[in-house]
Amino acid sequence: MKILILGGRVVDPASGRDERADVAIASGRIVAIQPPGTLPDFQPDRILQAAGLVVAPGLVDLAARLREPGQEHEGMLESELAAAAAGGVTSLVCPPDTDPVLDEPGLVEMLKFRARKLSRCRVFPLGALTRGLKGQTLTEMAELAEAGCIGYSQADVPVTDTQVLLRALQYAATFGYTVWLRPQDAWLGQGLAAQGAVATRLGLSGVPVAAETVALHTIFELVRATGARVHVCRLSSAAGVALLRAAKADGLPVTGDVNINSLHLSDVDIGYFNPDMRLTPPLRQGADRTALRAALADGTLDALVSDHDPVADDMKNLPFGEAEPGATGLELLLSLALRWGQDSGLPLVRALAPITQAPVRVLGEALGSLASSAGRLVEGGVADVCIFDPDAQWSVRPEVLASQGKHTPFSFASTGMALPGRVRATLVAGTLAYESAGDAPGPGDPA
Repeated sequence: MKILILGGRVVDPASGRDERADVAIASGRIVAIQPPGTLPDFQPDRILQAAGLVVAPGLVDLAARLREPGQEHEGMLESELAAAAAGGVTSLVCPPDTDPVLDEPGLVEMLKFRARKLSRCRVFPLGALTRGLKGQTLTEMAELAEAGCIGYSQADVPVTDTQVLLRALQYAATFGYTVWLRPQDAWLGQGLAAQGAVATRLGLSGVPVAAETVALHTIFELVRATGARVHVCRLSSAAGVALLRAAKADGLPVTGDVNINSLHLSDVDIGYFNPDMRLTPPLRQGADRTALRAALADGTLDALVSDHDPVADDMKNLPFGEAEPGATGLELLLSLALRWGQDSGLPLVRALAPITQAPVRVLGEALGSLASSAGRLVEGGVADVCIFDPDAQWSVRPEVLASQGKHTPFSFASTGMALPGRVRATLVAGTLAYESAGDAPGPGDPA
Protein backbone atom coordinates (compact mmCIF):
# COMPACT_ATOMS: atom_id res chain seq x y z
CA MET A 1 0.00 0.00 0.00
CA LYS A 2 1.24 3.48 -0.90
CA ILE A 3 0.72 6.16 1.74
CA LEU A 4 1.47 9.87 1.50
CA ILE A 5 1.80 11.90 4.71
CA LEU A 6 1.16 15.50 3.73
CA GLY A 7 2.52 18.70 5.24
CA GLY A 8 3.65 17.47 8.62
CA ARG A 9 6.53 18.71 10.76
CA VAL A 10 9.06 15.92 10.20
CA VAL A 11 11.24 15.48 13.29
CA ASP A 12 14.04 12.91 13.22
CA PRO A 13 16.40 12.98 16.25
CA ALA A 14 18.92 10.69 14.53
CA SER A 15 19.65 13.23 11.78
CA GLY A 16 18.54 16.39 13.55
CA ARG A 17 15.89 17.01 10.87
CA ASP A 18 13.09 19.33 11.96
CA GLU A 19 11.19 20.77 9.00
CA ARG A 20 7.89 20.64 7.15
CA ALA A 21 7.87 17.90 4.53
CA ASP A 22 5.82 15.27 2.75
CA VAL A 23 6.65 11.62 3.43
CA ALA A 24 5.97 8.99 0.76
CA ILE A 25 5.71 5.35 1.79
CA ALA A 26 5.53 2.26 -0.42
CA SER A 27 6.11 -1.47 0.21
CA GLY A 28 6.75 -0.81 3.90
CA ARG A 29 9.60 1.63 3.22
CA ILE A 30 10.01 5.39 3.16
CA VAL A 31 10.67 6.19 -0.49
CA ALA A 32 10.93 9.98 -0.19
CA ILE A 33 10.99 12.84 2.30
CA GLN A 34 10.62 16.04 0.32
CA PRO A 35 9.46 19.65 0.79
CA PRO A 36 5.66 20.02 0.62
CA GLY A 37 4.19 19.72 -2.86
CA THR A 38 7.32 18.37 -4.58
CA LEU A 39 6.22 14.75 -5.09
CA PRO A 40 4.03 15.05 -8.21
CA ASP A 41 4.77 11.54 -9.57
CA PHE A 42 3.84 9.64 -6.41
CA GLN A 43 0.35 8.15 -6.63
CA PRO A 44 -0.76 7.11 -3.12
CA ASP A 45 -3.54 4.73 -2.16
CA ARG A 46 -4.08 6.72 1.03
CA ILE A 47 -3.30 10.30 2.04
CA LEU A 48 -2.80 11.26 5.69
CA GLN A 49 -3.16 14.99 6.28
CA ALA A 50 -0.53 16.04 8.83
CA ALA A 51 -0.70 19.84 8.79
CA GLY A 52 -0.07 21.04 12.34
CA LEU A 53 1.09 17.56 13.38
CA VAL A 54 4.51 16.07 14.07
CA VAL A 55 5.71 13.16 11.94
CA ALA A 56 8.28 11.29 14.02
CA PRO A 57 9.93 7.86 14.03
CA GLY A 58 7.90 5.15 15.71
CA LEU A 59 8.73 4.99 19.41
CA VAL A 60 11.01 2.25 20.76
CA ASP A 61 10.24 1.07 24.31
CA LEU A 62 12.88 -1.03 26.09
CA ALA A 63 10.63 -2.28 28.91
CA ALA A 64 7.04 -3.45 28.42
CA ARG A 65 5.41 -6.50 29.94
CA LEU A 66 2.74 -8.02 27.72
CA ARG A 67 1.45 -10.48 30.35
CA GLU A 68 1.19 -13.32 27.86
CA PRO A 69 1.66 -16.24 28.23
CA GLY A 70 0.28 -17.09 31.64
CA GLN A 71 -1.08 -13.82 33.04
CA GLU A 72 -3.90 -13.11 30.59
CA HIS A 73 -6.16 -11.83 33.39
CA GLU A 74 -3.87 -8.77 33.58
CA GLY A 75 -3.14 -8.31 29.89
CA MET A 76 -3.13 -10.08 26.53
CA LEU A 77 -1.11 -9.53 23.39
CA GLU A 78 -4.17 -8.10 21.64
CA SER A 79 -4.85 -5.47 24.29
CA GLU A 80 -1.25 -4.55 25.08
CA LEU A 81 -0.09 -4.29 21.48
CA ALA A 82 -3.18 -2.19 20.77
CA ALA A 83 -2.04 0.04 23.63
CA ALA A 84 1.44 0.21 22.09
CA ALA A 85 0.02 1.31 18.74
CA ALA A 86 -2.24 3.88 20.42
CA GLY A 87 0.84 5.26 22.16
CA GLY A 88 2.90 5.51 18.96
CA VAL A 89 5.17 2.62 20.00
CA THR A 90 6.25 0.54 17.01
CA SER A 91 8.94 -1.59 18.68
CA LEU A 92 9.15 -2.89 22.23
CA VAL A 93 11.30 -5.18 24.35
CA CYS A 94 9.51 -7.54 26.73
CA PRO A 95 11.12 -9.14 29.82
CA PRO A 96 11.15 -12.93 30.28
CA ASP A 97 9.08 -13.14 33.51
CA THR A 98 5.96 -14.61 31.91
CA ASP A 99 4.35 -17.85 33.08
CA PRO A 100 6.02 -20.04 32.00
CA VAL A 101 9.27 -18.08 31.93
CA LEU A 102 10.82 -17.41 28.51
CA ASP A 103 13.63 -19.92 28.99
CA GLU A 104 12.74 -22.29 26.13
CA PRO A 105 13.01 -21.54 22.38
CA GLY A 106 9.48 -22.81 21.70
CA LEU A 107 7.93 -20.22 24.03
CA VAL A 108 9.89 -17.42 22.37
CA GLU A 109 8.90 -18.55 18.89
CA MET A 110 5.23 -18.75 19.90
CA LEU A 111 5.31 -15.22 21.34
CA LYS A 112 6.96 -13.76 18.24
CA PHE A 113 4.55 -15.62 15.92
CA ARG A 114 1.50 -14.29 17.78
CA ALA A 115 2.88 -10.76 17.75
CA ARG A 116 3.61 -10.91 14.00
CA LYS A 117 0.06 -12.06 13.25
CA LEU A 118 -1.38 -9.06 15.10
CA SER A 119 0.81 -6.61 13.11
CA ARG A 120 0.43 -3.88 15.73
CA CYS A 121 3.99 -3.56 17.01
CA ARG A 122 7.36 -5.26 16.68
CA VAL A 123 8.12 -7.41 19.73
CA PHE A 124 11.69 -8.19 20.78
CA PRO A 125 11.78 -10.70 23.65
CA LEU A 126 14.48 -11.00 26.27
CA GLY A 127 15.34 -14.56 27.17
CA ALA A 128 15.74 -15.69 30.76
CA LEU A 129 19.34 -15.56 31.96
CA THR A 130 18.80 -18.55 34.25
CA ARG A 131 16.33 -21.43 34.17
CA GLY A 132 13.03 -20.34 35.63
CA LEU A 133 14.73 -17.11 36.74
CA LYS A 134 15.89 -19.08 39.79
CA GLY A 135 19.48 -17.83 39.55
CA GLN A 136 21.04 -21.28 39.57
CA THR A 137 21.44 -22.80 36.08
CA LEU A 138 22.19 -20.82 32.94
CA THR A 139 19.79 -21.10 30.02
CA GLU A 140 20.83 -22.20 26.54
CA MET A 141 21.50 -18.67 25.33
CA ALA A 142 22.49 -19.68 21.82
CA GLU A 143 19.22 -21.54 21.27
CA LEU A 144 17.21 -18.63 22.65
CA ALA A 145 19.08 -16.25 20.33
CA GLU A 146 18.18 -18.42 17.34
CA ALA A 147 14.54 -18.31 18.46
CA GLY A 148 14.60 -14.51 18.41
CA CYS A 149 15.81 -13.26 21.80
CA ILE A 150 17.79 -10.01 21.61
CA GLY A 151 19.35 -10.30 25.07
CA TYR A 152 19.08 -12.04 28.44
CA SER A 153 17.56 -10.84 31.67
CA GLN A 154 16.45 -11.79 35.17
CA ALA A 155 13.58 -9.25 35.02
CA ASP A 156 13.13 -8.16 38.67
CA VAL A 157 14.67 -11.31 40.17
CA PRO A 158 18.25 -10.71 41.42
CA VAL A 159 20.95 -13.35 40.99
CA THR A 160 22.10 -13.94 44.54
CA ASP A 161 24.99 -16.24 43.57
CA THR A 162 27.74 -13.99 42.23
CA GLN A 163 29.54 -16.99 40.74
CA VAL A 164 26.50 -17.73 38.57
CA LEU A 165 26.34 -14.10 37.43
CA LEU A 166 30.06 -14.17 36.60
CA ARG A 167 29.64 -17.30 34.47
CA ALA A 168 26.62 -15.77 32.72
CA LEU A 169 28.57 -12.63 31.80
CA GLN A 170 31.56 -14.68 30.65
CA TYR A 171 29.33 -16.73 28.36
CA ALA A 172 27.53 -13.63 27.07
CA ALA A 173 30.82 -11.88 26.37
CA THR A 174 32.10 -14.88 24.39
CA PHE A 175 29.19 -14.72 21.95
CA GLY A 176 28.55 -10.98 21.97
CA TYR A 177 25.21 -11.13 23.80
CA THR A 178 23.89 -8.28 25.95
CA VAL A 179 22.73 -8.95 29.51
CA TRP A 180 19.95 -6.75 30.90
CA LEU A 181 19.99 -6.39 34.69
CA ARG A 182 17.93 -4.35 37.10
CA PRO A 183 20.35 -3.43 39.90
CA GLN A 184 18.82 -4.47 43.20
CA ASP A 185 20.44 -6.33 46.05
CA ALA A 186 18.29 -9.33 46.95
CA TRP A 187 18.38 -8.64 50.68
CA LEU A 188 18.50 -4.84 50.88
CA GLY A 189 15.72 -4.54 48.30
CA GLN A 190 13.02 -6.10 50.46
CA GLY A 191 10.75 -3.18 51.28
CA LEU A 192 7.59 -1.35 50.27
CA ALA A 193 8.83 2.20 49.66
CA ALA A 194 12.05 4.13 49.27
CA GLN A 195 13.82 4.59 52.58
CA GLY A 196 13.32 8.14 53.84
CA ALA A 197 11.07 10.47 55.77
CA VAL A 198 7.92 9.54 53.85
CA ALA A 199 8.34 5.81 54.41
CA THR A 200 9.06 6.42 58.09
CA ARG A 201 6.01 8.65 58.53
CA LEU A 202 3.76 6.10 56.81
CA GLY A 203 5.24 3.16 58.69
CA LEU A 204 6.38 1.42 55.49
CA SER A 205 9.49 -0.75 55.33
CA GLY A 206 12.17 1.12 53.41
CA VAL A 207 14.38 0.20 50.46
CA PRO A 208 17.71 2.05 50.85
CA VAL A 209 19.62 3.55 47.94
CA ALA A 210 22.33 1.02 48.80
CA ALA A 211 20.05 -1.71 47.41
CA GLU A 212 20.76 -0.20 43.99
CA THR A 213 24.36 0.93 44.44
CA VAL A 214 25.61 -2.33 45.99
CA ALA A 215 24.20 -4.21 43.01
CA LEU A 216 25.69 -1.70 40.57
CA HIS A 217 29.15 -2.02 42.11
CA THR A 218 28.93 -5.80 41.68
CA ILE A 219 27.69 -5.57 38.09
CA PHE A 220 30.34 -3.08 37.02
CA GLU A 221 33.18 -5.06 38.61
CA LEU A 222 32.01 -8.19 36.79
CA VAL A 223 31.76 -6.23 33.54
CA ARG A 224 35.30 -5.03 34.12
CA ALA A 225 36.42 -8.63 34.59
CA THR A 226 34.53 -10.15 31.63
CA GLY A 227 34.07 -7.39 29.07
CA ALA A 228 30.39 -8.31 28.73
CA ARG A 229 27.87 -5.75 27.48
CA VAL A 230 25.32 -4.93 30.17
CA HIS A 231 22.26 -2.73 30.09
CA VAL A 232 21.20 -1.61 33.58
CA CYS A 233 17.45 -1.19 33.74
CA ARG A 234 15.34 1.42 35.51
CA LEU A 235 17.83 3.29 37.64
CA SER A 236 16.09 5.18 40.42
CA SER A 237 18.69 7.13 42.40
CA ALA A 238 21.19 9.96 42.06
CA ALA A 239 23.89 7.68 43.47
CA GLY A 240 23.09 5.04 40.84
CA VAL A 241 23.36 7.64 38.08
CA ALA A 242 26.77 8.72 39.41
CA LEU A 243 28.03 5.13 39.30
CA LEU A 244 26.79 4.65 35.72
CA ARG A 245 28.44 7.91 34.68
CA ALA A 246 31.74 6.79 36.21
CA ALA A 247 31.50 3.35 34.57
CA LYS A 248 30.98 4.95 31.16
CA ALA A 249 33.91 7.31 31.78
CA ASP A 250 36.04 4.24 32.47
CA GLY A 251 35.08 2.84 29.07
CA LEU A 252 32.93 -0.04 30.31
CA PRO A 253 30.41 -1.33 27.73
CA VAL A 254 27.35 -0.37 29.77
CA THR A 255 24.12 1.51 29.08
CA GLY A 256 21.17 2.42 31.26
CA ASP A 257 17.57 3.59 31.29
CA VAL A 258 15.00 5.22 33.57
CA ASN A 259 11.25 4.71 33.65
CA ILE A 260 8.57 7.36 33.26
CA ASN A 261 7.46 6.98 36.89
CA SER A 262 10.84 7.75 38.45
CA LEU A 263 11.39 10.60 35.99
CA HIS A 264 8.23 12.48 37.02
CA LEU A 265 7.22 11.33 40.52
CA SER A 266 8.76 11.10 43.97
CA ASP A 267 7.96 9.35 47.25
CA VAL A 268 5.72 12.22 48.42
CA ASP A 269 3.28 11.23 45.66
CA ILE A 270 2.43 8.08 47.62
CA GLY A 271 0.07 10.37 49.53
CA TYR A 272 -2.17 8.42 51.86
CA PHE A 273 -1.10 4.94 50.79
CA ASN A 274 -2.23 5.24 47.15
CA PRO A 275 -1.76 1.69 45.77
CA ASP A 276 -1.27 3.08 42.24
CA MET A 277 2.05 4.41 43.58
CA ARG A 278 3.20 0.92 44.56
CA LEU A 279 5.94 0.53 41.95
CA THR A 280 9.18 -1.29 41.27
CA PRO A 281 11.66 0.33 41.70
CA PRO A 282 10.06 2.44 44.43
CA LEU A 283 9.66 6.19 43.97
CA ARG A 284 12.57 8.00 45.59
CA GLN A 285 13.17 11.54 46.80
CA GLY A 286 12.93 14.73 44.78
CA ALA A 287 16.72 15.05 44.56
CA ASP A 288 16.90 11.63 42.91
CA ARG A 289 14.23 12.64 40.41
CA THR A 290 16.18 15.79 39.56
CA ALA A 291 19.36 13.77 39.02
CA LEU A 292 17.55 11.29 36.78
CA ARG A 293 16.13 14.10 34.64
CA ALA A 294 19.55 15.69 34.23
CA ALA A 295 21.18 12.35 33.43
CA LEU A 296 18.64 11.65 30.70
CA ALA A 297 19.29 15.09 29.23
CA ASP A 298 23.08 14.73 29.21
CA GLY A 299 23.08 11.18 27.84
CA THR A 300 24.29 9.34 30.95
CA LEU A 301 20.95 7.55 30.85
CA ASP A 302 20.45 6.26 27.32
CA ALA A 303 16.71 5.72 27.16
CA LEU A 304 13.36 6.49 28.71
CA VAL A 305 11.08 3.46 29.11
CA SER A 306 7.40 3.03 29.89
CA ASP A 307 8.03 0.11 32.29
CA HIS A 308 4.57 -1.03 31.19
CA ASP A 309 3.34 -3.55 33.77
CA PRO A 310 -0.47 -3.89 33.70
CA VAL A 311 -2.10 -4.99 36.95
CA ALA A 312 -5.65 -6.28 37.41
CA ASP A 313 -8.12 -4.45 39.66
CA ASP A 314 -8.28 -7.24 42.22
CA MET A 315 -4.49 -7.13 42.65
CA LYS A 316 -4.23 -3.33 42.80
CA ASN A 317 -7.26 -2.22 44.81
CA LEU A 318 -5.73 -3.42 48.06
CA PRO A 319 -3.89 -1.85 51.00
CA PHE A 320 -0.56 -0.38 49.86
CA GLY A 321 1.57 -3.18 51.31
CA GLU A 322 -0.57 -5.88 49.72
CA ALA A 323 -1.06 -4.30 46.28
CA GLU A 324 0.86 -5.77 43.36
CA PRO A 325 3.58 -3.39 42.10
CA GLY A 326 3.22 -2.15 38.55
CA ALA A 327 1.44 0.32 36.30
CA THR A 328 0.37 0.69 32.70
CA GLY A 329 2.64 2.95 30.68
CA LEU A 330 2.76 2.29 26.94
CA GLU A 331 0.18 4.98 26.15
CA LEU A 332 1.94 7.51 28.40
CA LEU A 333 5.49 7.20 27.08
CA LEU A 334 5.25 9.87 24.39
CA SER A 335 3.36 12.38 26.52
CA LEU A 336 5.70 12.02 29.50
CA ALA A 337 8.74 12.37 27.25
CA LEU A 338 7.23 15.59 25.91
CA ARG A 339 6.48 16.79 29.45
CA TRP A 340 10.09 16.09 30.48
CA GLY A 341 11.32 17.98 27.43
CA GLN A 342 9.11 20.97 28.24
CA ASP A 343 10.15 21.00 31.89
CA SER A 344 13.83 20.77 30.89
CA GLY A 345 13.62 23.46 28.22
CA LEU A 346 14.68 21.05 25.47
CA PRO A 347 13.73 21.30 21.79
CA LEU A 348 11.35 18.67 20.47
CA VAL A 349 14.10 16.82 18.61
CA ARG A 350 15.96 16.29 21.91
CA ALA A 351 12.85 15.32 23.83
CA LEU A 352 12.11 12.54 21.33
CA ALA A 353 15.65 11.14 21.23
CA PRO A 354 15.41 8.92 24.37
CA ILE A 355 12.34 7.14 22.95
CA THR A 356 13.49 6.80 19.32
CA GLN A 357 17.14 6.78 18.25
CA ALA A 358 18.77 6.23 21.67
CA PRO A 359 16.98 2.91 22.43
CA VAL A 360 17.99 1.66 18.98
CA ARG A 361 21.64 2.33 19.86
CA VAL A 362 21.16 0.22 22.99
CA LEU A 363 19.73 -2.66 20.94
CA GLY A 364 22.44 -2.37 18.28
CA GLU A 365 23.08 -5.38 16.08
CA ALA A 366 20.38 -7.39 17.85
CA LEU A 367 17.89 -5.62 15.57
CA GLY A 368 19.40 -7.27 12.51
CA SER A 369 18.28 -5.65 9.27
CA LEU A 370 16.32 -3.01 11.20
CA ALA A 371 19.41 -1.66 12.95
CA SER A 372 20.18 0.91 10.25
CA SER A 373 16.73 2.51 10.07
CA ALA A 374 14.69 1.72 13.20
CA GLY A 375 14.00 4.72 15.40
CA ARG A 376 14.63 7.17 12.58
CA LEU A 377 13.07 8.58 9.42
CA VAL A 378 15.34 8.00 6.44
CA GLU A 379 14.69 7.43 2.76
CA GLY A 380 14.92 3.71 2.05
CA GLY A 381 14.38 2.89 5.72
CA VAL A 382 11.57 0.98 7.35
CA ALA A 383 8.33 2.99 7.58
CA ASP A 384 7.74 2.88 11.34
CA VAL A 385 6.09 6.24 11.95
CA CYS A 386 4.29 8.05 14.75
CA ILE A 387 2.10 11.05 13.84
CA PHE A 388 1.01 13.13 16.82
CA ASP A 389 -0.44 16.49 17.77
CA PRO A 390 2.11 18.16 20.09
CA ASP A 391 -0.35 20.80 21.28
CA ALA A 392 -3.27 18.52 22.15
CA GLN A 393 -3.88 17.81 25.83
CA TRP A 394 -5.47 14.65 27.11
CA SER A 395 -6.50 13.49 30.53
CA VAL A 396 -5.20 10.20 31.91
CA ARG A 397 -8.30 8.29 32.92
CA PRO A 398 -8.83 4.51 32.98
CA GLU A 399 -11.60 4.57 30.38
CA VAL A 400 -9.41 6.15 27.70
CA LEU A 401 -6.63 3.54 27.96
CA ALA A 402 -6.52 0.69 25.46
CA SER A 403 -4.41 -1.45 27.79
CA GLN A 404 -6.20 -4.10 29.80
CA GLY A 405 -4.42 -2.66 32.83
CA LYS A 406 -6.09 0.60 33.86
CA HIS A 407 -3.92 1.54 36.83
CA THR A 408 -1.35 4.30 36.46
CA PRO A 409 0.09 6.75 39.00
CA PHE A 410 -0.70 9.55 36.55
CA SER A 411 -4.47 9.03 36.81
CA PHE A 412 -5.50 11.27 39.69
CA ALA A 413 -9.03 11.14 41.10
CA SER A 414 -11.73 11.43 38.43
CA THR A 415 -10.05 14.01 36.24
CA GLY A 416 -6.63 12.49 35.65
CA MET A 417 -3.47 14.40 34.82
CA ALA A 418 -3.51 16.52 31.67
CA LEU A 419 -0.58 15.57 29.45
CA PRO A 420 0.69 17.02 26.18
CA GLY A 421 0.78 15.14 22.90
CA ARG A 422 -1.85 12.95 21.35
CA VAL A 423 -1.12 10.24 18.81
CA ARG A 424 -3.13 10.58 15.61
CA ALA A 425 -1.72 7.64 13.64
CA THR A 426 0.87 4.89 13.97
CA LEU A 427 2.39 3.03 11.05
CA VAL A 428 4.36 -0.21 11.37
CA ALA A 429 6.27 -1.17 8.22
CA GLY A 430 3.97 1.09 6.22
CA THR A 431 0.78 -0.48 7.60
CA LEU A 432 -1.64 1.66 9.56
CA ALA A 433 -1.64 0.04 13.01
CA TYR A 434 -3.63 2.80 14.71
CA GLU A 435 -5.61 5.85 13.67
CA SER A 436 -7.29 8.32 16.00
CA ALA A 437 -11.06 8.60 15.88
CA GLY A 438 -10.71 12.38 15.98
CA ASP A 439 -12.30 14.04 18.98
CA ALA A 440 -12.12 11.19 21.48
CA PRO A 441 -10.56 12.06 24.85
CA GLY A 442 -7.40 9.98 24.86
CA PRO A 443 -4.80 8.06 22.85
CA GLY A 444 -6.93 4.95 22.70
CA ASP A 445 -9.94 6.91 21.41
CA PRO A 446 -12.65 4.68 22.92
CA ALA A 447 -16.22 5.03 21.75
